[in-house]
Amino acid sequence: MTRGTKIAGSRILITGAGSGIGRLMALDSAARGASEVIIWDLSDERGDAVRAEVEAAGTAARSFTINVGDADQVSATAEETGPIDVLINCAGIVSGKKLLDMEEAAVRRLYDVNTFALYWTTQAFLPGMIERDRGSVVTIASAAGLTGVARQTDYSASKWAAVGFTESLRGELRADGSRVNTLAVCPFYINTGMFKGVQTKFPRLLPILEETDVATRVLDSVESGREQLVMPSLVRLVPGARLLPTRAFDKVMDFLGVNQTMDHFTGRTGPNQKHRSPEGDVPATVARH
Repeated sequence: MTRGTKIAGSRILITGAGSGIGRLMALDSAARGASEVIIWDLSDERGDAVRAEVEAAGTAARSFTINVGDADQVSATAEETGPIDVLINCAGIVSGKKLLDMEEAAVRRLYDVNTFALYWTTQAFLPGMIERDRGSVVTIASAAGLTGVARQTDYSASKWAAVGFTESLRGELRADGSRVNTLAVCPFYINTGMFKGVQTKFPRLLPILEETDVATRVLDSVESGREQLVMPSLVRLVPGARLLPTRAFDKVMDFLGVNQTMDHFTGRTGPNQKHRSPEGDVPATVARH
């Protein structure tokens, strides 16, 4: 029996939906007949813009300005949001710095958004899904959650945690006999601008992914009840490659150029790319998926 959740007629909540694949999934959800699309974003301007796009497509939508890394904000906003059928945790940030160049506040902020937010949002909405015995919890993780990457000691580790979180949650739900589904999405770099400047050594084997394709495949996976979506296919070989001795595994990753992908990373830059956080202005390299 499939555990998929049909988008048509469902209430979809997407964090970080003001830009990137979050925005595209919001629009695609509307096109698939969602009863309502709920946008959570740190920027009221971007969130309202996507809400207007969804409404123009003929679908009900609401937009909430929220810092998903703040547990109190999530709890309060979830009360206002009401029950949902599909939760897509898409908000994410990256610094692209070497370990010794990182500042404590920025590292904590990254974990708040990439990792801890998963707990606060899922704790808020999962009880309703369990009570109705249907729904999906989606985590947009990363291929970096399957293998470490140079200049990603913060980002990669946070995504390893995201993968472990989703896998453990899947185990809990399965043990309880719940039909609520979980989906962990582990894509290679996506051309949203979040990882502007990254390069791939073998573009046919490890291509920079097109954001529209990723957004479509995520929603397809939600509807089919898939538990894991890894893109591209070569990334699926990473767990098997770990059977090699560590030094041999490292040589394979170096041959594929994985640890050189961030050498020319710039991320989104410009005066509009600073976001307020409890610690102050987040560096300009921080961006969404």
